[in-house]
Amino acid sequence: MSVTIYHNPACGTSRNTLALIRATGVEPEVIHYLETPPTRDELVSLIKRMGIAPRDLLREKGTPFAELGLGDRSLTADQLLDAMMEHPVLINRPIVVGPKGARLCRPSEEVLSLLDRALSGDFVKEDGEVVLANG
Repeated sequence: MSVTIYHNPACGTSRNTLALIRATGVEPEVIHYLETPPTRDELVSLIKRMGIAPRDLLREKGTPFAELGLGDRSLTADQLLDAMMEHPVLINRPIVVGPKGARLCRPSEEVLSLLDRALSGDFVKEDGEVVLANG
């Protein structure tokens, strides 16, 4: 089973998602997207696979979202993609590509719907929340 996670180790949701993948016995390809951002074509492909609009992938908190005026609804998809390419921190995370599709995994347990394997036991997230193995 091939799984890829676009990961930011400074993000708790991203860390929990990675740990959940590993708790199913899968070692994913980990792409630290702030250091190695996807190309524009890769980003467009991910957005299509997730079935969302570029605006749905924008992260506001802790980014130059407001400074760049990205809340302006008149901006085109291309303009939003340009901003994400110039400032990868604007790309929300974690994005996971698995055998059952691609998704922005917020909350982290969303990743389980993308995998062919289930958790082998209950999983405890960093904040103490429990994700039950049997759903």
